[in-house]
Amino acid sequence: MKFLFFTFVGVTYLLSLNSGKAIYKNDISQRTFQEIKNEIGSYEDVAKAIINLAVYGKYQNRSYERLGLLVDTVGPRLSGSKNLEKAIQIMYQNLQQDGLENVHLEPVKVPHWERGEESAVMLLPRIHKMSILGLGSSTGTPPGGITAEVLVVTSFDELRRRASEARGKIIVYNQPYTSYGITVQYRHQGAVEAAKVGAVASLIRSVASFSIYSPHTGIQEYQDGVPKIPTACITVEDAEMMSRMASRGNKIVIHLEMGAKTYPDTDSFNTVAEITGSKYPEQVVLISGHLDSWDVGQGALDDGGGAVISWEALSLVKDLGLRPKRTLRLVLWTAEEQGGIGASQYYELHKANVSNYSLVMESDSGTYLPTGLQFTGSDKARAIMKEVMSLLQPLNVTNVFSDGEGTDINFWIQAGVPGASLRDDLYKYFSFHHSHGDTMTAMDPKQMNVAAAVWAVVAYVVADLEEMLPRS
Repeated sequence: MKFLFFTFVGVTYLLSLNSGKAIYKNDISQRTFQEIKNEIGSYEDVAKAIINLAVYGKYQNRSYERLGLLVDTVGPRLSGSKNLEKAIQIMYQNLQQDGLENVHLEPVKVPHWERGEESAVMLLPRIHKMSILGLGSSTGTPPGGITAEVLVVTSFDELRRRASEARGKIIVYNQPYTSYGITVQYRHQGAVEAAKVGAVASLIRSVASFSIYSPHTGIQEYQDGVPKIPTACITVEDAEMMSRMASRGNKIVIHLEMGAKTYPDTDSFNTVAEITGSKYPEQVVLISGHLDSWDVGQGALDDGGGAVISWEALSLVKDLGLRPKRTLRLVLWTAEEQGGIGASQYYELHKANVSNYSLVMESDSGTYLPTGLQFTGSDKARAIMKEVMSLLQPLNVTNVFSDGEGTDINFWIQAGVPGASLRDDLYKYFSFHHSHGDTMTAMDPKQMNVAAAVWAVVAYVVADLEEMLPRS
């Protein structure tokens, strides 16, 4: 690659002849913030056109209808399942038919786990059939299941204090819900901590903001050198009931059967489509959601909606005849629920070009009415994003919050690329998340319209700015 060297006011910088990205000494742009602000302000009419098309115009409700067709046709899409691969092929065809560019599939090896038949019955102090969902990657029970007394705890600290009582028992965690980020540690690590004190199984109070007797599944992780014991989530109601029983001195006995099995890794794909940049095509704004889901409900909320509004963002840009200076790249991840497997392999394949990524975006917290954008990046980039979000004043969605991370984009953020995600109604989201209730009934077409409009405006404007977002 050839470079021209310039000296201006004592600051040396170089500009690639093949790139619109200026590489400045100490990463100092020669443009004033007012100039950048004025440039962003010039997109007011474009932003209004995107908003009008998505929220009030010809394509209002399109993202909702696209999502409904996908999840009603395919259903839930667990990693390693035929349903997921069917969904990938459908989306591959959809993106081609939509007229997007460079539509292709990138191979990924993904985990393959199946829950099988499962049940839990409380035998003492009364007969009570419990609603459970095995946790992802859990082992199954021995033939005939496990019958054992229960020890109820509210924290890992309590479990350690009562370790002498735990051997041979089923540990029931009745941890309070504070936030998903804090409380999910019990789902991730509950089986390992229970096994360390000699328990034979663990049952985790569902990590949910609200419950109508709904178990919420999710991934859990075993630890080398620690026995692998079966683990499942139970409803908030059952966890609280057993906690009350235990406080009264009742002996609680449960019979647990789980047919969960892990199979060899199987083939899957990340699904990719683009609008190629007009001036700096090698530079990228990545916009994404994950196509896989858990094996309950329809995977509409998590994360069919995020995947579809990311596709919708490119559709809106294309429908308006717009072509940004940078490439807008859509990636629909596979096997996010197993720990960002598809995203990890994508990063390994593309990380040599990390300097060409201006912004990475992921929608994976719902597509209800957004209150703003969560963003991680330098102070200068944050100031620019605040100006970009001001273009969304007609929707009253202008806030820029912290914490733009997401499972699938964290690899890039850790490498210094700015990252963004939608700020959504998390109370509502975690009411349905990873449960049988994650269906189209939980979705709202009008709110999806707004989410798609916000997503499209942010992606297009950042992709079309003359300079990439500045890094730390």
